[in-house]
Amino acid sequence: MTGSMEDGLLDESSLGKASRQFHVTTNLVLSTSVAACGYFAYGYAAGYSSPAQSGIMDDLGLSIAEYSVFASIMIFGGMIGALISGKVADIFGRRATMWLSDLFFIMGWCSITFGKRAWWLDAGRLLMGVGAGIYIYVGPIYISEVTPKNIRGSFVAAASCTLTLGFSLVYYIGNNMSWRTLALVGATPSFIQVLGVFFIPESPRWLSKIGLEKAVEASLQRLRGENADISTEAAEIKDFTETVQRHSGSTFMDLFSRKYARPLIIGVGLMALVQLGGNNAIASFASSIFRAAGCSAESGSQVMAVLQLPFAVTSIILTEKAGRRLLMLVTSAGTCLGCLLVALGFLFKGYHLSTELTSSMVYTGILILPINIKGSAGSLVTLINCFTSWIVSYAFNFLFEWNAAGTFFLFAFFCGSVVVFVAMLVPETKGRTLEEIQASMTLLQ
Repeated sequence: MTGSMEDGLLDESSLGKASRQFHVTTNLVLSTSVAACGYFAYGYAAGYSSPAQSGIMDDLGLSIAEYSVFASIMIFGGMIGALISGKVADIFGRRATMWLSDLFFIMGWCSITFGKRAWWLDAGRLLMGVGAGIYIYVGPIYISEVTPKNIRGSFVAAASCTLTLGFSLVYYIGNNMSWRTLALVGATPSFIQVLGVFFIPESPRWLSKIGLEKAVEASLQRLRGENADISTEAAEIKDFTETVQRHSGSTFMDLFSRKYARPLIIGVGLMALVQLGGNNAIASFASSIFRAAGCSAESGSQVMAVLQLPFAVTSIILTEKAGRRLLMLVTSAGTCLGCLLVALGFLFKGYHLSTELTSSMVYTGILILPINIKGSAGSLVTLINCFTSWIVSYAFNFLFEWNAAGTFFLFAFFCGSVVVFVAMLVPETKGRTLEEIQASMTLLQ
């Protein structure tokens, strides 16, 4: 029954036109580039707490517990942003929602730059978290909705690369400027996006959802090129939107119904396991990890920053060739190995074995940990993502002081769980339209 229902839906929308290909246009590149500024801002903000740690703690006299609040409160703000992101994006559109996230980022950076007390910095970090929580949802959604399926994966991966670029930049320059100047630089991508959203088209799928068919065609024409035939794609979007609206009117509790069980489990489970693997905690406290292992925090951070970029570029090349599912399996396995190396390094240090061996194992393990995480598919998934990330980031310093090796063995366990989870439940999305993916994941009855 499920198969026939899905086949009927896809026959009406896109399966019969799977061979249609679109080319890259200037407006498409501009639109995704502007949207990707949010990724850059998020990556920069996520990495900021590591190079700024010693400066802030010395200048403001903060304890480890107080700095843990500063580092992790951004994620708590992300939970707030996640709660409102879905509704705001549906009511006001993707562009306006990105613009709103930028305002939170800018206010947050200004609060950190000019704040004189710890609570000012905490408030700024919280505001940035709200902006990040909003963007984590709307940014990937916008990029996915404006790009054609034959190149969507590469564009999403390329945009995600700017997260790595932001993270790498703050690590690389963080040791050469004051933490206040570093904060001021962080507001730049948000200022660029605030201006840029006025020059890019709205998502055609959102326009279709609110019934603006003429605007859908105009948006698609700008994105695909003046001479492109967008009639088929516009019809597909309209058909699928009408199908969804015929079955709309659901409440929040309907999200937990049987027909949504699989996508909900995949979305929530994947985000929670990835964050429990220590992703954000390692990014936030990399300098202190290197220092505890006997490595140079400055050199380690800079090498970590430089190595992130080629691996991020490699992901763009491999995304459409190998598929996202395979890449998730490989990177999760690599993350597991990295955590094991770090754990063994600290374990050997505890037994007073070779300092050189300890340092090299931790150094190698940290450097191969991927920083990128995929955007969530909805507010609930984003909320769980932020909540688990906040727990791990706040608890990391306490766990690390308790048992450094045990902390990374725990991270390795969760990273290994991601491999099993992806292998058993996560479908491949390579070469499929958004409508095909959504139809295969849920049964519209």
